[in-house]
Amino acid sequence: MNQSWQFVLDLVLVSLLIVVAAVLKARIPVLRKLIIPTAMIAGFLGLIAGPEVLGWIDFDPDSLGNLVYHLMAVGFIALSLKEREVKNSPGIVNSGIIIVSTYLIQGIVGLGLMLLLVALFYSDMFPGIGLILPLGFGQGPGQAYSIGSQWEALGLRGGGNLGLTIAGIGFLWATIIGIILMNILVRRPGYKQVEASEEEKKKEPIVEQMEPDEIPLADAIDKLTYQVALIGFIYLITYVTLYAVDKAISPLGSFGETFAQLLFGFHFIIGSIYAIAFRLILNRLQRAGFQLEHAPNNFLLQRIAGSAFDYMITASIAAISIYALAEYAWPVVWLTTIGGIVTIFYLLWVVPRTFPGDRLPNVLGFYGMLTGTISTGLALVKAVDPKFRSNTTENLVVGSASAIAFGFPLMLVLNIPVLGWVNGQPIMYWYTLLLLVGYFAVLVGLLLYRTRRRSRRAQAR
Repeated sequence: MNQSWQFVLDLVLVSLLIVVAAVLKARIPVLRKLIIPTAMIAGFLGLIAGPEVLGWIDFDPDSLGNLVYHLMAVGFIALSLKEREVKNSPGIVNSGIIIVSTYLIQGIVGLGLMLLLVALFYSDMFPGIGLILPLGFGQGPGQAYSIGSQWEALGLRGGGNLGLTIAGIGFLWATIIGIILMNILVRRPGYKQVEASEEEKKKEPIVEQMEPDEIPLADAIDKLTYQVALIGFIYLITYVTLYAVDKAISPLGSFGETFAQLLFGFHFIIGSIYAIAFRLILNRLQRAGFQLEHAPNNFLLQRIAGSAFDYMITASIAAISIYALAEYAWPVVWLTTIGGIVTIFYLLWVVPRTFPGDRLPNVLGFYGMLTGTISTGLALVKAVDPKFRSNTTENLVVGSASAIAFGFPLMLVLNIPVLGWVNGQPIMYWYTLLLLVGYFAVLVGLLLYRTRRRSRRAQAR
């Protein structure tokens, strides 16, 4: 086949899977009742119909992997370009701490378990693969594939596929186990949903409202075209930055090559930073009276991000190679099983202490997001809080922004084991574990201090 068609064919085949999945979810009562994203159904359809099972669709795994890699950056840049009102609320900061502390405990479990398994059974295996657990569960297939593929370039066999697999299993935990967890919690008195006050009922949920003039029929440039062009512009700057840094540090030898590979795995973070900076500069110019013919449009940017993530989820599951995963099968089973159980119990412990008034939707929302994506978290919330009267939506959406600040040190720590592996310094694994435990203790201590201080203030009133 002409290689120029391969990428396009993979893209349209993913489109076909999404259409078929949407029809099946609408027509089949069982699927209609299940809290499961259509994109996830499409992904498993692709996995079954793909070359390793039925062989009906001849996907190119590398092409699908590249699609996942770039769509993640597109989605994050689109979200970062949006104008949003960030409130100075203690709940927002606390939500960010909960999110990052969950990443940390998943990382502690993953790395600690792999160190044990390597010591007992898999002496030739890289223990750092345990750190793909918080990437796949906590941050989704895009970043899990991105970091895994960069580790693969450094010598880890099947790193990208391993990331996709752990993320795919995370979706199963978010949906199937999430539904079971929801049905258990709704029967427990401590998790009974508190009736919203009259003031809270008047609050509008965080939903983008489309104005009549959001998408004009005719203009010098279509608004959608302009949003896509903005995203492309930001992504170009991201690529130029990565390329320049790669060239600058390449003379450093193996360390420079390793660092450059890792940096390319964080392309979406760099793109998001540029997008946020662009939006801040634009806002300042507008406040100074500088009028723009066109501006970033929240509604269209949200739609672009949603489409990018839907395609990313579908492609990430369809790209899983069952045969390539054979050597990691049992470690993955242990990682995802123990990691999922620990995530449930940790959130059942920390969330009610932080949000005692809305325990049920917050536990389900954080659980769905920290094993799948924010869409699975919101789907679980909607089942128990259909009108989004609780503070959960705000905690998940805006809390994710504050999580970036708390999570940045974690992203640096995640790469210490692979540096130790490449340079033959296994002591780096233990340094990483100690850093994760220490940072986790600091964040949990900070969260407990903030919640107790807030509780004392409430009692004083």
